[in-house]
Amino acid sequence: MRVLVVEDDRELAGLIAEGLRDQAMVVDVAYDGVEAVTRVEHTPYDVVVLDRDLPLLHGDAVCQALVRAERLTRVLMLTAAASVEERVDGLMLGADDYLGKPFAFAELVARVIALGRRRGTRAPTVLRRGDLVVDVGRHQVRRGDRFVHLTRREFAVLVELLRADGQLVSAEELLDRVWDEHADPFSTAPRTTIKNLRAKLGPPEVIVTVTGRGYRVP
Repeated sequence: MRVLVVEDDRELAGLIAEGLRDQAMVVDVAYDGVEAVTRVEHTPYDVVVLDRDLPLLHGDAVCQALVRAERLTRVLMLTAAASVEERVDGLMLGADDYLGKPFAFAELVARVIALGRRRGTRAPTVLRRGDLVVDVGRHQVRRGDRFVHLTRREFAVLVELLRADGQLVSAEELLDRVWDEHADPFSTAPRTTIKNLRAKLGPPEVIVTVTGRGYRVP
């Protein structure tokens, strides 16, 4: 799942982004409304976590721009405003959900996941291939009776390959889905990550390389 966090408080934005990345999400950050609209125009986000009180362009205007563009992106609006009327106003603008500040981070994560599921078909939370079991919700990987410790990036790559259901996933697609917008398009990071995954998962081989085209888990 790809998420854009739009929050002018840089410390809070960093905490939200890091916490969502711990849930195997790809997260970009914007610090004002203009930057948010620009990013959404160029990147298909599943969910936008949108602070309402933003500099340069108010969060209400950002939300309206998303609605007018008829994008599939879901919007979770954050605000310090606590009144029922203000929350209703936010939903009437087109936000899909509303969360007041301060908030419990666990609730934020749950709401982002729920909105991501609403964007399309619900993805399974437990993925299996032979003796390989990946529990996305618990962030656990098991090969037979052995638990496998993966880095956040390795875990996200493995999930992407399993969810492709045997179809090829190119290195470029992995960069787009698992790394953020600062990733070098010519980076060898996907290849290195696949190599590390193979070493940790052990034999028999799980990930197949199709030279020049990408990777798949049959």
